Amino acid sequence: MKTIIAACSQNLSGSRASIQTALRTLLAVPWPSKRDVSSALQLLAVLQWVLSFLLLGIASLLLLVYLLFTSLWLIPVLYVAWIIFDWDTPEKGGRRLPCLRRWTVWKHFRDYFPVKLVKTHDLSPSHNYIIGSHPHGILCVGAFCNFITGSTGFEELFPGIHSFLTTLAGNFRLPVFREYLMSGGLFPVTRRAIGYLLSQKGTGNAVAIVIGGAAESLSCRPGVTTLILKNRKGFVRMALRHGAFLVPSFSFGENDLFRQVVFEEGSWMRSIQRRFQKMIGFAPCLFYGRGLTSCRSRGFLPYARPITTVVGEPVAVPKVENPSRELVDRYHELYIRALLKLFNENKTKYGLSESDELHIL
Repeated sequence: MKTIIAACSQNLSGSRASIQTALRTLLAVPWPSKRDVSSALQLLAVLQWVLSFLLLGIASLLLLVYLLFTSLWLIPVLYVAWIIFDWDTPEKGGRRLPCLRRWTVWKHFRDYFPVKLVKTHDLSPSHNYIIGSHPHGILCVGAFCNFITGSTGFEELFPGIHSFLTTLAGNFRLPVFREYLMSGGLFPVTRRAIGYLLSQKGTGNAVAIVIGGAAESLSCRPGVTTLILKNRKGFVRMALRHGAFLVPSFSFGENDLFRQVVFEEGSWMRSIQRRFQKMIGFAPCLFYGRGLTSCRSRGFLPYARPITTVVGEPVAVPKVENPSRELVDRYHELYIRALLKLFNENKTKYGLSESDELHIL
């Protein structure tokens, strides 16, 4: 009996020693610093945004199709009925949720790059505006962060001005994804949707349009500043019809977030990209960024490069219900001049050299 008691005491003593050793080892491990925690939160914020824009629509569609063949078939049926009933809402003001604009996650998203908004001139709340956002880049990070989230202080820099951002109309045909886009304040880049924002919601509205679109994303790469703008005049016609002032903006650093395999004009891969662009509204790009675990590995996350979006001087536009081609051309030229002025005055401040030029195609 004494032998058994002694053995048990020895085992208990050993267990206590093991626990104490484990605790000492645990306490000796350095806790993550505030900077490490902040970096992790920034990475997660960017990850959720990229996954939402790249996968949410397709994943939701596949899920609804799958549920049709299960006992939960009523859910996709009711949701499709709701979409049919709600079909025109994206073009009639949407369902913006102000609380979504104030999410803390967007501050972590902003700080990952970081993204900064620079004001050069005041915007009067007594007018409406069409803001041209350049360049497109791969995922329009600068436009999203500045005109959709409140993280860079747009409404503080421009009191009385409410910003909106347009995107491909096809995105609003994807289930669940359409609700996500509308809740954030995004609208289809259609005449009807833009006209509603400029005519039915009073004044003090600024509709941001990424004018270069999918075609411009094909030439997106570091060190190249090429815009598709010369024949893009629909936004000028809309501005004239509604008397909305034209405002150029440029996101310096947008083209540095990803690396893209650029195919030369005339190659068969380029022609495939063009065909896809015409059929589905966007061009499939072969691009890569950093990996999830290391900035040295390749993945689908953008590189942490600073983005500075500079909002330029507004071009005053009269209200003309049926503007002539000559009038459209005139204000289109005035807009290009304002954009070139904005670019040249700020390029050396935000990472470019004096010799860098803005190429407009």
